[in-house]
Amino acid sequence: MKIPFNKPYLTGKETQYIEEAVKSGKISGNGLFTQKCQAFFEQKYGFKKVLLTTSCTDALEMCAILANIQPGDEVIIPSFTFVSTAVAFVRQGAKIVFADSYEDNPNIDASKIEALITPRTKAIVPVHYAGVACDMDKIMQLASQYNLIVIEDAAQAMDSFYKGKPLGSIGHLAAFSFHETKNIIAGEGGMLTINDDRFSKRAEIIWEKGTNRAEFFRGEVNKYGWVDTGSSFLPSEITAAFLWAQIENLEKIQKKRLEHWHYYNSHLKDWAINNNIKTMTTPNDATNNAHMFYLVCESMNQRTAIIAHLKSHDILAVFHYISLHSSPYYIEKHDGRALINSDNFTAKLLRLPMYYELDIKEVVNKIVKYAE
Repeated sequence: MKIPFNKPYLTGKETQYIEEAVKSGKISGNGLFTQKCQAFFEQKYGFKKVLLTTSCTDALEMCAILANIQPGDEVIIPSFTFVSTAVAFVRQGAKIVFADSYEDNPNIDASKIEALITPRTKAIVPVHYAGVACDMDKIMQLASQYNLIVIEDAAQAMDSFYKGKPLGSIGHLAAFSFHETKNIIAGEGGMLTINDDRFSKRAEIIWEKGTNRAEFFRGEVNKYGWVDTGSSFLPSEITAAFLWAQIENLEKIQKKRLEHWHYYNSHLKDWAINNNIKTMTTPNDATNNAHMFYLVCESMNQRTAIIAHLKSHDILAVFHYISLHSSPYYIEKHDGRALINSDNFTAKLLRLPMYYELDIKEVVNKIVKYAE
């Protein structure tokens, strides 16, 4: 493809920092670059505690352990999300209770959550789709009322805000992704943010394979041992070194992505109206971090035709997700409720290419040549 859907952006310092990490003699996890990355996020966004992870999925799995999810517990998540949002809790034995999206927004419809809460509900996992905030005031109010844990799936939400608060800082816990398709990247990679002190100490133990190794390295205990469950959730210093080069360029990357987003938005508005297509919107109390630009087509057939039209010009546009409530793995476990809006986005949502070095004028020029 002349214009792929995504292209990882290299700032120029990644290999230099990786070499520094290698020459330091320590390339396993929780070294200098890991600590620099964690400190940056704590200071810039006010997260109480940050732990880098090997993926956002791992961060979510840590959240499921920290929330003490047990077999039979219920966890409320949107159906229109990536499988990791669900599988992290399914692995702990949870029953997933799917919520629908808004009619005009793929995020979880906060007004529909309360009706799904039962005595077995343990957590709500809002997903900030496209980096656009869910209604966190309503979600946190419900969590307080019913004594639930809120875990923000902020995989796409780096550097995005809700009423001035950074996403990932509002729920009790949150998970971010640095996958190569995200705004800042480490190939794979993720991050757990802890905003409730009761989880901080245990999170570090789970992160270090169930040991108090981190306390040992800080000189807080004179030996370390197996004290809890856990896994090898921390990334290598090579991953953290790559990420540090990206972090140093966060503002530059965000500025360029936002320029692309606004170009799409302004130059496709009339074309979209003429073709009965809806463009991406952002609620007044949320910001847009330019993680993606999506369209909601009139029909699945129209979406298929636009993808084919762009492909004929060597431009790759994609769609996702398949509603999880109708997935082969979970359809028999779902309670049978129709989730109309989630299914609507499954059938009609189309993602356009978005990356730092994108030739956006070329993409827009080719898109507007499509007409039914």
